[in-house]
Amino acid sequence: MQIFQQQIQIPEQRRGFHLITPVVLRALPQIAQINTGMCQVFIQHTSASLTINENADPTVRQDFEMFFNKTVRENDPDYKHDYEGSDDMPAHLKASLLGSSVMIPIHRGKLALGTWQGLYLCEHRDRGGARSLVITAWGV
Repeated sequence: MQIFQQQIQIPEQRRGFHLITPVVLRALPQIAQINTGMCQVFIQHTSASLTINENADPTVRQDFEMFFNKTVRENDPDYKHDYEGSDDMPAHLKASLLGSSVMIPIHRGKLALGTWQGLYLCEHRDRGGARSLVITAWGV
């Protein structure tokens, strides 16, 4: 069994859904050494998240942003946690809905994503800052 791990920072992104599959692959090229295994990507933040979805048509990412902004509205007077602005609590809720980590199988040295799948960094803040990821791959 081999285990590889890398912590990386992704520079600040605008609010929205950003494909980061190539970033992950560049950060952990040792994935190519694993025939059968798993890769976990974990984000160390509570106001951004990760998900896997469509990697080709950018309108999918725009629709994701529209859906989450309609579903979890800002400026709700019932929110008590608003220390960092009107996007703060909604960002935490969106991150909880999507999650802080994804698991991707490794098959013959490659992430076993489907043809149209890619890994998204989901930035839920207007100014969320750089985001830290821990990428861990293991297998034989």
